[in-house]
Amino acid sequence: MTDNIPRFDWDLSLSAVVSSASTGSDAIGAIEFDPSGEILATGGIARKIRSYRFSSWLGSSSRDDRVESCICTPAKLSSLKWRPDLTGRVIGSGDYDGVVTEYDVEKGVPVFERDEHGGRRIWSVDYTLHNGSVIGASGSDDGTVQIWDPRNGGLEKTVRPGGGVAAAICSVEFDPFGGPLLAVGCADRNAYVYDIRRIVDPIVVLDGHTKTVTYARFMDQHTIVTGSTDGSLKLWDIANGRRVVRTCRGHVNSRNFVGLSVWRHGGLVVSGSENNEVFVYDKRWEEPVWVHGLGQAERLGCDRRELKFEYIDE
Repeated sequence: MTDNIPRFDWDLSLSAVVSSASTGSDAIGAIEFDPSGEILATGGIARKIRSYRFSSWLGSSSRDDRVESCICTPAKLSSLKWRPDLTGRVIGSGDYDGVVTEYDVEKGVPVFERDEHGGRRIWSVDYTLHNGSVIGASGSDDGTVQIWDPRNGGLEKTVRPGGGVAAAICSVEFDPFGGPLLAVGCADRNAYVYDIRRIVDPIVVLDGHTKTVTYARFMDQHTIVTGSTDGSLKLWDIANGRRVVRTCRGHVNSRNFVGLSVWRHGGLVVSGSENNEVFVYDKRWEEPVWVHGLGQAERLGCDRRELKFEYIDE
């Protein structure tokens, strides 16, 4: 604990429950706010992308009143990410068949597709704006990160972290502050940071977890948060090599993707837990500042039980 930092109380409470499930077979595996923070999209094993107007969850008592659109997809979904460049509602998805598909949410139709992972499951998709162009990345069970330009559909780069050893890629995230970095979480117990201007070798290898790194998220331009099935979250100072700033424990995570997100403006990290609770950590302390139970755990009927959370900066 860092005792010399003045501590204040967070006033956290549950405001709404986002649930598309009418049965136990409709588990949510991905949840994403659009750039405006008003539209929320969910996807999962039911092979549907549902979008909601977030404000409706705070005022409507009917689930049907909240649904803005619903798109049926050909495969189970593991990842969603809104494209950052368009005024229209275009969202990218990664699925269990190893395909990245972009959908026009307003029209409910696919507008772009790429299949570069040999049918192996995609775990994570992300986008960035770089030199005026949109660049996409996808990470898969095939042990590769594919980096590509959706405008022309051409494959730009194939990255194989870990010296070519085919360990599953669990997480990809571009620097959300506009920098040229890409963070990758890998089943070989490491996270990697690449400079997309010259992807040859990683510029930083974050070696400190004892099991699969399921998430790698930027807290700020110099700090990355990683989550692992070793039951810990680690904050890394990437400006000074691979120094661990903080290790947070409390949540339960030994085998599943439990979800991890950050509220960068507030300096908070949120994680799911295999005991069906939500844990919120302040980046300054190792212990959680808020824990909330989600009720009786249910059998979800899938091999990827996940809780995913997103914050809106206000």
